[in-house]
Amino acid sequence: MTGIATLAMVSLDCSDPAALAEFYKRVLGWEITHSQDEYAMISDGKTSIGFGRMENYAPPAWPDSVAPKRYHLDLYVDDLDKAEAQCVEWGAAKPDFQPGETWRVLIDPAGHPFCICQKS
Repeated sequence: MTGIATLAMVSLDCSDPAALAEFYKRVLGWEITHSQDEYAMISDGKTSIGFGRMENYAPPAWPDSVAPKRYHLDLYVDDLDKAEAQCVEWGAAKPDFQPGETWRVLIDPAGHPFCICQKS
């Protein structure tokens, strides 16, 4: 099937675009290609993730269904324990509720849930 569009990028709302770009730059090893108070972006040369400032930003709650998450990123890692420790060192948090065994839910510094998944 042929689509009518191609994905340009993913954009995430947050209160501090530069800080969130720095966090994901470290996690993914991508380059920061743009950084201002209102907007920042990282890229691997093929795909980009943007971070836009939203006034009065309120993060989603995990796993609260009253304030549901709006999205999440799944990221492959070679070693769950090492990746978790590194992400936490860089500012992520690990919530108590963990729904699986081959992945871990973490919360980025802006409050977005994301998953690190064991690469098979």
